[in-house]
Amino acid sequence: MRGLTGAGPDRALGSTQAVIAVGAALAALALFVVACGSGGTGARDEGPAHASAVAGAVASPSPSPAERYRRVDPVALIKSDPEVSGAVKRELKPCNGDEYPVDVSYGNLTEGPVDDVVVNVLTCADAVGLGSYVYRKDDGSFRNVFKSEESPVYAEIDQGVLSVTRQFYEKGDPISSPSGEIVTPYRWTEGRFAPGKSTRREYSKSAGGVPTPAPDS
Repeated sequence: MRGLTGAGPDRALGSTQAVIAVGAALAALALFVVACGSGGTGARDEGPAHASAVAGAVASPSPSPAERYRRVDPVALIKSDPEVSGAVKRELKPCNGDEYPVDVSYGNLTEGPVDDVVVNVLTCADAVGLGSYVYRKDDGSFRNVFKSEESPVYAEIDQGVLSVTRQFYEKGDPISSPSGEIVTPYRWTEGRFAPGKSTRREYSKSAGGVPTPAPDS
């Protein structure tokens, strides 16, 4: 029993020394790793974080649709516009109550600060297009940058392009049945709308007036 008692302290001392040695080795290894991480590869380690910070500073969010949209009063716009003919203004009357025969659409056609406004003035009886106009926001107000009063006419926004449709009549055609239409794309170039190549469509007399493309002459 005494021999076992005497061996206890020596064995405990040896175990303690072993633990201290392992701890010292681990501490040295940790210091080595930290030193390597902050040494010659420090710039490379910080590179990705720096790049993402720069990317975040450079990126500028595009305006949301809500920020670009500015609703207008199309009737007031047409009536106050000196570019609109007196004939169109006289025809611009309410059809039912306070409802005016105007179609309005908004879209980015001229890269202006807000969406451009396309206004079509129609007749009450048969919705024949009397005039088509485009307004662009300049210096705090909307300015007329396009008009077509070659009735029947209708303008719309087609994938960022102004598309203007003008119907045509052959001899003997009633006002309700034109012979076809000519569609012309317009693109904003150097501060104005420049026409592109037109497409002529002739309506089928046997298929209820469905337009069919005519061959180029």
